[in-house]
Order: sequence, then structure tokens, then C-alpha cells
Amino acid sequence: MKDPADRFTALYDRHYRNVLGYALLRAGQDAAEDVASETFLVAWRRLGDLPDPPLPWLLGVARNLLHKQYDSGRRRQALADRIAAATTADDLAGPDVAQGVVDRAAVRAALTALGERDIEVIVLATWYDLAPRDAARVIGCSAAAFAVRLHRARKRLARALRTPPAAPVRTALIQERAR
Repeated sequence: MKDPADRFTALYDRHYRNVLGYALLRAGQDAAEDVASETFLVAWRRLGDLPDPPLPWLLGVARNLLHKQYDSGRRRQALADRIAAATTADDLAGPDVAQGVVDRAAVRAALTALGERDIEVIVLATWYDLAPRDAARVIGCSAAAFAVRLHRARKRLARALRTPPAAPVRTALIQERAR
């Protein structure tokens, strides 16, 4: 057979069950099917180098892939064990939803304290993740000018975040008295 596709198809038809059976003796169904598929992927890539008979070579490839899979599983389990050992009860408790609401309210209040231009440059840089050159093109300035605007806007945002917002009730009372 001269055609590589025909040669591979014949190889696959003749030896797939043997390779899968070999892998099934050493691994579960899913892992064995993966190993058999990868074995024939390697065979396809090295089709010109296959020895005669090819079955021992195919089983050797399958054996190596099973060892790699076993080593990978061992490393994955060791990592999982290290993570479990380093995990505390606080890590498993999950995020504090109330704190998230408070943080979001603080950020919203800080953003309302900024001007429209500051909000625009912050949004372009963070929300849209634009490079300074691209963001500058959007607002019609140079990349250097955009970088300066972004730096200043971030400083104003940081300052606004450090300043505690007035309590909503107190703000409402002040507004009522002003009428």
C-alpha cells in the first residue's frame, strides 16, 4: 500500500482492539480509550518509521502513554493533597456577600465623585482592557496624554475610595433641610 491513509486505516483496523485491550488491563475504560487513541495518533505521525510487525511497537507506545498518565495522575493528586493541607476553614466558607455589597456601594459612590472624563479613561483601560494607544485613539488624544489622564483618574479614584461616603440617611436629611 502506497497511500498513507489506506496504510493507516489497515493498521488501525488490524490492531486497535489489541491496543485497547492492553490499555484496559492497566486503566479504566475512559483512560484506556484515550491511550488507544493517542497511540494511533503517534502511529499516524510516525507512519513512515513503523517497524514490521507494528503491534509490539504500538503496545510499547501505549505502555509509555499509560506511564505518563499514571505519573500525571500522581502529580495531580499530590497537588490536590498539598492544597487540601493548606486550606483552612475560612477558605471554604466562601465570600461574604454583605461585604461585597458594601464594597460595590463604596466603589459606586467613589465613581460618582469622579468626573465624566475620569470615568471614561478608567472604563476604557479596565472594563474594555484597551492598550493606551487604542484607548487614546477612542478619545482622540495621544497615547502619552491618555496615560497621564489615566494616572490622574486613578489617583482621584483612590482618593475617593479612601474618603468615606456620607451615610444615605444623613445625606437625605441634609437635602431635605436645603429645600
